[in-house]
Amino acid sequence: MAIPMPCRQLFIDGEWREPVKKKRIPIINPSTEQIIGNIPAATAEDVDIAVEAAQRALARNKGREWSSASGAHRAKYLRAIAAKITERKPELAKLEAIDCGKPLEEAAWDIDDVAGCFEYFADQAEALDGKQKAPVSLPMDTFKCHLLKEPIGVVGLITPWNYPMLMATWKVAPALAAGCAAILKPSELASVTCLELGEVCREVGLPPGILNILTGLGPEAGAPLASHPHVDKIAFTGSTVTGSKIMTAAAQLVKPVTLELGGKSPIVVFDDVDIDKAVEWTIFGCFWTNGQICSATSRLLVHESIAAEFLDKLVKWTKNIKIADPLEEGCRLGPVVSGGQDFLLIDIDPEAAKNLLPNVDNSLKITGSDLDAATPATKSEGATILSGGTRPEHLKKGFFVEPTIISDVTTSMQIWREEVFGPVLCVKTFATEDEAVELANDTHYGLGAAVISKDLERCERITKELQAGIVWVNCSQPCFCQAPWGGKKRSGFGRELGEG
Repeated sequence: MAIPMPCRQLFIDGEWREPVKKKRIPIINPSTEQIIGNIPAATAEDVDIAVEAAQRALARNKGREWSSASGAHRAKYLRAIAAKITERKPELAKLEAIDCGKPLEEAAWDIDDVAGCFEYFADQAEALDGKQKAPVSLPMDTFKCHLLKEPIGVVGLITPWNYPMLMATWKVAPALAAGCAAILKPSELASVTCLELGEVCREVGLPPGILNILTGLGPEAGAPLASHPHVDKIAFTGSTVTGSKIMTAAAQLVKPVTLELGGKSPIVVFDDVDIDKAVEWTIFGCFWTNGQICSATSRLLVHESIAAEFLDKLVKWTKNIKIADPLEEGCRLGPVVSGGQDFLLIDIDPEAAKNLLPNVDNSLKITGSDLDAATPATKSEGATILSGGTRPEHLKKGFFVEPTIISDVTTSMQIWREEVFGPVLCVKTFATEDEAVELANDTHYGLGAAVISKDLERCERITKELQAGIVWVNCSQPCFCQAPWGGKKRSGFGRELGEG
């Protein structure tokens, strides 16, 4: 299963280019805590070069090469990218699992979704041709009106580490389909497959400058991209804190943004459920992708009449989850992505490295030591750790955390109110439908929510009352590129995926 880690440069203007300051960031395997390679560290100077390349790409041949070309023309490239990704699926899935720690089987499904997303937006690019010059009915025959759908221009795309290639694709594919030129800045914690996307684009002959990929730290690469005067829009997925900073920077230039931010999503389980199925969806909804999902349904609200039986089964099933190296057969829970916020920079000039060491983007992440520190505080507040909360005894290395279930929480506890971004599930009981809805909506966030009940009229009723951008009925977490995705409240605004 061993696979060499590619060593890439920045992907700018269709070429691999060394960063201006020649800095690189180590790649840490979260399963072993070992350095297994490195990625380039872009800075503001590289952002400037990439933006200029993107502008040239849009202006080339008066836009006829890309921005004003037909959607069908662009669709050919998107389909070629999808085919190349499918061809490289085994390699890309292994790289993803090694880089971010998710189980190999999950990573393979992600790569399938990447290819499917490019195919879907190839269809959307073709459909765009039929929507051009759509007539608008006016009350006076003297005037005629029609609509033109035009690309917004150069877009900055800043993506997270929990679904590295897939989250990048959610932004890249529609941007390219619309005729934009894009600058992708993936998280420094997991960038390997995003750089491989650059190689895929080079191999299929994507016009130079249409997609540029800059790896690096948030303050050094992400911030200059968000505030760049010639970037026409920013799309960001990540923490609410960082999203607020990006929104502030964009506001100075009245620049549009799409933000998909944090979450603390509820799953509401009523007393008429098939308990086995409901337990299975509860586990899947919180512990999938090692618990590192912005939409994770990490607040369980279970009807008091079935709570004892439900929690007994939930704990037993959770203890049977196989925690292992992501490449090990049968692994269902790998390590969390990082052991801390600091990075040792590999730099040709050691003195210059000092300028890059501070201020790694404070994306929400959890480590074993973080959880160990939080557990006594949680207990002291009166909560009960039903399961987990520590490092698995059989794994001495790696950033592994047992899936954790916490009951007897109150709505004022931080563990109930704040996103943990790790395999941690909090539990409360409810007696009535109104109480369940009130508890579910008592949060600053509004990304996702789930309701589980055999009463479909009840499900329909509660779906309308839950304050969330995505609501699942009798399931949790399924996502399809055909359906729009986005949140409410402090989970951000705007929608990705779907027809837009």
